[in-house]
Amino acid sequence: MVINAGPEYQKAEVEYSFARTPEDKLKALQKMLTLAPKHKGSESLLAEIKTKISKLKKLLEKEKKQKKGKGKKTAVKKEGAAQITLVGTTNSGKSTLLNKLTGAKVEIADYPFTTKKPEVGILNYKGIKLQIIEIPSIFKNLKQTEQGPSFLAIINQSDLVILFFNNPEEKKLLDKELSDISTKKIIYDEGKNYEDKIWNSLGLIKVYTKQPGKKPDYPPLALKKGSVIKDLAIHVHKDFIKKFRFARIWGKSARFEGQQVGLNHKLIDEDVVELHMK
Repeated sequence: MVINAGPEYQKAEVEYSFARTPEDKLKALQKMLTLAPKHKGSESLLAEIKTKISKLKKLLEKEKKQKKGKGKKTAVKKEGAAQITLVGTTNSGKSTLLNKLTGAKVEIADYPFTTKKPEVGILNYKGIKLQIIEIPSIFKNLKQTEQGPSFLAIINQSDLVILFFNNPEEKKLLDKELSDISTKKIIYDEGKNYEDKIWNSLGLIKVYTKQPGKKPDYPPLALKKGSVIKDLAIHVHKDFIKKFRFARIWGKSARFEGQQVGLNHKLIDEDVVELHMK
């Protein structure tokens, strides 16, 4: 008990002893500091209160930074042969294209920032499944917001970014906010056939497999441009390489229909391949 301490100080001291959270403890200590007697005999007590206040403030600041650093994480699992993100400013047409390509029923409205979270749909391109993700509208200093880092991570992991904007100033904003994104970017053009535009921008080819004497299997497989028979065989089953004898091929990469080829034969879009095992 401090000499000459009044009842208000004692009440604040009781509040401190019963406080359970750092915030409540800090509030009680600050009240105690204000109400404590100010004379030579109380210097030690005042110093002790100030030390406790300083430690609590540092603790609360640390907790605040940790919470801010964690933020609210949003992730989208990659599905299909490729992942495409629709990225742009508000009311620039992202939701309209997503609905058109995938049949997703995303809300479209005249007011800004209609989309609050990533919206996902699947485009079936000639049998190949492509995942389309609409990212909520980009705005200034996105990286500093709670979900900004998560949205940017989704964009960066995608295989293709389609940019949407209404004017040159908005394009400059996108360039600045997406400056760390290394994914290939194309600009949305309303007049284009976007199913073909997306496919041609992905750097993929469609390849059909077939069994001897039968029609080509459906759906086709998606492979990177430049892939060879070996890549296809591994994609179908890892054991096919060990048992591989030869392949027959129909399509633009063949000199003639049913040409017999080896593992290093380069494939072209729409090729049909028949794998023969030992």
